Amino acid sequence: MHASVSADSIAMRADHAPQAELADRIARLTPRDGFHPTAIPQLYLVRISTPQPCSPVLYEPRLGIIAQGSKLVMLAGETYRCDPLHCLVVSMTMPVIGQVIEATPERPYLSLRLDIDLDGLSALVLDTEPPPLQTIDRGLYVARANASMLDAALRLMRLLDTPRDLRVLAPAALREIFYRVLIGDLGHRLRDLATAGSRSNRIARAVAQLREGYQQPLSIDELANSLHMSTSSLHHQFKAATSMSPLQFQKQLRLHEARRLMLMEGLEANTAAHRVGYESPSQFSREYKRLFGAPPRSEIGQAKAVGHG
Repeated sequence: MHASVSADSIAMRADHAPQAELADRIARLTPRDGFHPTAIPQLYLVRISTPQPCSPVLYEPRLGIIAQGSKLVMLAGETYRCDPLHCLVVSMTMPVIGQVIEATPERPYLSLRLDIDLDGLSALVLDTEPPPLQTIDRGLYVARANASMLDAALRLMRLLDTPRDLRVLAPAALREIFYRVLIGDLGHRLRDLATAGSRSNRIARAVAQLREGYQQPLSIDELANSLHMSTSSLHHQFKAATSMSPLQFQKQLRLHEARRLMLMEGLEANTAAHRVGYESPSQFSREYKRLFGAPPRSEIGQAKAVGHG
């Protein structure tokens, strides 16, 4: 009896060698757990050796390709599983819950992260076919990394072995990686983000304004007017993209920034709360505990004890 071989299984075997090389290169360049910058400014490498608990995290626009291990990303009750040979695309700043679920010292979670340059992406969009009209989607999605994308990612990683080639060849490899994302099944989401006047582009601009002015009182009417949108349209489309209202989004930005100030700059909770726009320390403590699971002082102590934040 002859066993049939599906196209999917052939593709999986073909992908194994690039995955193994990608994991090996990331492992060699990450001697310890954490986020590691590289000689390519947009490129960061990630290594985590043990499963991690659920943790609120603020994702900036990025493309992540997982080489080994698995993680979950949760947004408003929706769960996205990120496995090897899949990419996580975050098209706008997004407060999420993250959790590494598969990682051991022998086989750590390994991934690469590419920050999204919106200006560069917009220029690339001009050289691709115009996207069809789309309804607004979540600013986060998971898609399979196809062979062409993996090939470009590997060429980018190999350039780290030859620093003299970086200035000339890295931009071409980066451009190809994002081009492969744009022409993929879900690439319309990223194309729409970089298309001036599109719904996603307007919401990304709203997110950017909130990011820049998170300390200030929020006027939904003023924000909508600045984007040439009605208040109801802004609210509806903002929630469709981020899963939360602009006010909820601003609150999470404030709490994440306060956590960063306490963890990285050593500020006391009341000082950090005032810095990010809270007038009531008790309200800040309640909302911080609701998001991070513990009051500021104890949660920051725990984060420092385990060495990450």
